[in-house]
Amino acid sequence: VVRRSLLQRYEHQPFISCLAGFYSCRWRRYQRERTEPGKCCCSMRECMFFPLLVAAFCFSLVFLYTWGEGKNDYNGFDWYNYGNLGFWFLWSLVILIVAAVLFTYISLLLVLAMCLLAEGQQLYLHWSHKIGTFLVLVFSISSLFALSVLWRDHRKTVRLSFQVTAPYLHIGAIAIMVLLAWPVALHAIRADKKVTQVIIVGPYLAILLFLFLIPLGMYSPCIREMGTLGPKPALIGHRGAPMLAPENTEMSFLKTIEHGGDGLETDVTISYDGVPFLMHDDTLKRTTNIQEVYPNDTGKAASFFSWDALQKLNAGTWFLKNKPFVGMGSLSKADQNQAMNQSIYTLSSFLRLADSHNKLVIFDLYRPPEKHPYRNLWIRKILDVILKEAKIKRHLVLWLHNGVRSFVQSVAPGFQHTMGRKAPIEDLLKHNIVKLNLVYTDMSSEDIRKYAEANITTNLYVVNEPWLYSLAWCSGAHSVTTNAVHLLKDLSQPLFLMTPQQYNIMWILTDLTSAFLISLIFAL
Repeated sequence: VVRRSLLQRYEHQPFISCLAGFYSCRWRRYQRERTEPGKCCCSMRECMFFPLLVAAFCFSLVFLYTWGEGKNDYNGFDWYNYGNLGFWFLWSLVILIVAAVLFTYISLLLVLAMCLLAEGQQLYLHWSHKIGTFLVLVFSISSLFALSVLWRDHRKTVRLSFQVTAPYLHIGAIAIMVLLAWPVALHAIRADKKVTQVIIVGPYLAILLFLFLIPLGMYSPCIREMGTLGPKPALIGHRGAPMLAPENTEMSFLKTIEHGGDGLETDVTISYDGVPFLMHDDTLKRTTNIQEVYPNDTGKAASFFSWDALQKLNAGTWFLKNKPFVGMGSLSKADQNQAMNQSIYTLSSFLRLADSHNKLVIFDLYRPPEKHPYRNLWIRKILDVILKEAKIKRHLVLWLHNGVRSFVQSVAPGFQHTMGRKAPIEDLLKHNIVKLNLVYTDMSSEDIRKYAEANITTNLYVVNEPWLYSLAWCSGAHSVTTNAVHLLKDLSQPLFLMTPQQYNIMWILTDLTSAFLISLIFAL
């Protein structure tokens, strides 16, 4: 027994002790079990669990990137949850924070494991970390599955993001392969059989070769020759400037105008007594104080209220209370006071404001529900407001509603008729369509170019993030509808813009530098 204890190694190595402490929760000095040449780096149980650690890292990284790139639609996600849960909360921000924390946690575990392997130590992941790893894996996979089922358009957003981030993701992937070269080389050298060395090095080199060549199949409209970039897309304020003021209020539209927006977008419904007003939701619960004024009518359709009743509601206090957008800055005292005194805005006032500042207008029209007195007269009523009350210059109106387009063209010539979906060019020209209003996930530089050749411009909605606006710019879009006029107006050129020559230099230098470093690591 004494001899056996003398053979045990109780070396005092602070670095390894620290690594093992965090990874295995073994903080006291213990017998070091170094991996001998030709032997596995850990017990059979640990060998089976290590791939789960790697899988948790990969899935958590994919989910973090997927959710992070979806920031453009966070408000829509929160609005969807509001409709189902009945109260407003920034669920999108919570999910982002949780995803970042879990990815950081699993990344630290993987780094610790690679450091221990590089030091020749056997792995032993503590049971608490094993539970944590399993939870991260389950959370990431279930979240990705939920996104694919409940939010299918989100996949299109991620695919679009690759068009601008792929060159930089490529550099990041190469950097990871360089960092992995050290443990791979160390274990390949320690292996006592050629077959084992091939099993270790073969997959590594195959992945490395794939990453070296992947730029050959990469496409981005932001990689283009000098002088081929089109003009900056015009900015249309989505319900005004809803990150700076309560949506669909006078203050919101004034903020858009103040920040140089080129147009205003809104939503129009009709009161019970025939006054067209601005409201996006079916009910008044989210954007007014109806719970205080009419507590028994919170679920009542907005169009079933008279205009006198609507005027008694406040349309701004909810904005200060809920702060509906992630990353909203604090308002000045003057803006807070102004927001608190906003009321529901009429279509007539909206059009007069746009006309006085020579701004384009585009609006979604909501037909009144059954038993509404204006259910069959709503289009005529709205046209009366446009043509007789507001008398806005007709070329400023982007008419989107498709139901009675021929009638509108006959009684109100001069509108810029706009289609909300893609269609053959012949059909568009036949119906005098001059603009397409498309969801940004339908973005295609080829389609935009073809429509432009037929003098049909393209507007994309809703574009909030600078990277997405940059992609729309590079793709040739003529305008975008956005919640963030105040942010996008400051972009002087697209992000990630570069010439093919600049990208080739970046690609070749990255591959050559990484190949040199990896060769050096294997040689040493």
